[in-house]
Amino acid sequence: MLQTEGLAVQRGDRTLIANLAIELAPGSVTWLRGRNGRGKTSLLRLLAGLSTPAAGAIRIAGRSPHEGGAAWRRHLVYIGHQNALKDDLSVTEALRFLAQLHGLPSAEAPLHLALQRMGIADRRYAPVRTLSQGQRRRVALARLALHRDSPLWLLDEPFDALDVEGIAALNSVISEHAARGGCVLLTSHQALSLTSPVPAVLDLDAAVPRRRPA
Repeated sequence: MLQTEGLAVQRGDRTLIANLAIELAPGSVTWLRGRNGRGKTSLLRLLAGLSTPAAGAIRIAGRSPHEGGAAWRRHLVYIGHQNALKDDLSVTEALRFLAQLHGLPSAEAPLHLALQRMGIADRRYAPVRTLSQGQRRRVALARLALHRDSPLWLLDEPFDALDVEGIAALNSVISEHAARGGCVLLTSHQALSLTSPVPAVLDLDAAVPRRRPA
């Protein structure tokens, strides 16, 4: 599903990640770990096509970004730290905006079902500004329930601010995605409770960052 060869990520004159080779299979969940500043977010953004690697190649479903074009982007979904919700909209309106932005189903029924999956449907008419941080995170993550046709999910701290019920809801969504043959690469500062499938671990601290030669 996802392959990299000789991948390098730089920030200024520092190489955060060098010569990284990844092979993630369909149906897998991988926990991307590393200390703060190690380059986890930078790597996810790079894999999502939002930045350019200093070196190396990325292939999703066997194709590079240049080979795949727009179809390549439809193979993946990236959800970062920011929830990207507009305070002046209701929960349903905010999710509809995100759905339309990413070319996803935006009718009332699929939006309602997506919010149900994340346990936030009871607040579907509430203004976003009235939500707690955990509730906002649930709304942002509800987009995953609309991304059934995007096999690769790249999730940056998806469990951040979630309570026990929110974590259980997200675990269920991730497990079902993997059972369909999807692939998930995620970061988390907290221990994962997902058991189906048991996540593999990709530890960036196993490699030592190097400075670019002067």
